[in-house]
Amino acid sequence: QVQLVESGGGLVQAGGSLRLSCAASGRIFSSAAMGWFRQAPGKDREFVAAINWGGSITNYAAAVEGRFSISRDNAKNTVYLQMNSLKPEDTAVYYCAQDGVALRVVLRTAPSAYSAWGQGTQVTVSS
Repeated sequence: QVQLVESGGGLVQAGGSLRLSCAASGRIFSSAAMGWFRQAPGKDREFVAAINWGGSITNYAAAVEGRFSISRDNAKNTVYLQMNSLKPEDTAVYYCAQDGVALRVVLRTAPSAYSAWGQGTQVTVSS
């Protein structure tokens, strides 16, 4: 079983930046794609970004393309989400998740494809 712990959330003004981290332990981390999702109050959980097991392929939601960057350090069992030019509509609880299938070639955007989830970290962007 894998455990995922997010950190780095907080309160930031519009236009600011935050860097989220997700530390993994337990089941092998380096062979699985990782994703970041977010959920705002009253809304469904939505895809933000994903990265393949080797870190060479990434995918982003249109709403964050060009502003957010996902990366991973397999030696540290950690995945990151660098968030720049933050907007009030980015306010949400951010979750990292591990793909349930090892070495998947195509990055998935549906939450159902991810089998392990962290507890989430709150990001609040003030206007």
